[in-house]
Amino acid sequence: MGLHPHSLPDFPWDSLTPYLERASVHPDGIVNLSVGTPVDPTPQVVKDALMAAADAPGYPTTHGTTALRETVVEWFERRRGVAGLNAADVLPTMGSKELVALLPGLLGLGEGDIVVHPTAAYPTYDVGARLAGATALPADAVADWAGNTQVKLVWVNSPSNPTGAVASAEYLAEVVRAARAIGAVVASDECYAELAWAEPWVTDGVPSILDPRVSGGHNDSLLAVYSLSKQSNLAGYRAAFAAGDSRVIAGLLETRKHAGMIVPAPVQAAMVAALGNDAHVEAQKQIYGARRAQLIDAVKGAGFGVEHSEAGLYLWATRGETCWQTLKFLADLGIVAAPGAFYGEAAKNHVRIALTATDERISAACGRFVKAR
Repeated sequence: MGLHPHSLPDFPWDSLTPYLERASVHPDGIVNLSVGTPVDPTPQVVKDALMAAADAPGYPTTHGTTALRETVVEWFERRRGVAGLNAADVLPTMGSKELVALLPGLLGLGEGDIVVHPTAAYPTYDVGARLAGATALPADAVADWAGNTQVKLVWVNSPSNPTGAVASAEYLAEVVRAARAIGAVVASDECYAELAWAEPWVTDGVPSILDPRVSGGHNDSLLAVYSLSKQSNLAGYRAAFAAGDSRVIAGLLETRKHAGMIVPAPVQAAMVAALGNDAHVEAQKQIYGARRAQLIDAVKGAGFGVEHSEAGLYLWATRGETCWQTLKFLADLGIVAAPGAFYGEAAKNHVRIALTATDERISAACGRFVKAR
């Protein structure tokens, strides 16, 4: 029997329409800081690679090209401190959201199984559990699920969307030990890992679930998920990958072959170029860093508290009221943010303010915050 659509929550972004309309009447125009979609140009090195691979009459392989998988292995060692990954244990995906939504089903989860995710979390973790007929359990403390053999999948998300918090290697190792003890898979959504703003993460890097300090030197039951949307302005390419446990990757690959879930060949070529070029990543980070510095001062000056936000593309902000009250306040300034309620009950008194707007729109928002003091 197919999943009845009413068993899924309403698509959350639709509820923003009244605030978008209210903000749109501002005389200087709307500043939409709700959806974290990149606005800066796709790097030329990536566009060149895409165009060079445009003649692609044959079917690409589901597993991806050897060049792509080897480039991912090199990237993990160079940028994430993960050495010794096998190229066979890398799998390209059509963006990371589809994998997040489909992973419980691809792993064979169903009724009676539990999917753990953070209490303030990207809503697709919950949706993925529902699609598979499993039960989602919001939990941050490992003690809340350790020893529960119904738990089959544990999502961690560091840096966090929406909070920007970074999980330490010690915490991640605790998650891994508890999950392995009950035979659960740990999937780590690491899409913002290249965007650290606070120490020690700037100097030491954001720990991956495949980091040997976390994994214990082997990747059994572990899956790292990464997207190029944020680091390389490739949201429109739907370019991502998963890597980790040989058996998990092999199972996902087999199922995805049957379903025809294949990343287009030109996109795979573009991914090779993006992952092999660190210069554009550093340049884009500097752009976001300048926007962040300007925006965080203005937001705090307007009376907001900014919590976490050590990494990623958002400020996790609160005025000590419900997110809907804050959204009304912002809409009157011609600004739209994402309500914390999208991310769970634990987040209902916060808003997520994105850095993903042009320099001109960020400056406009900052000017409005200053006037609102």
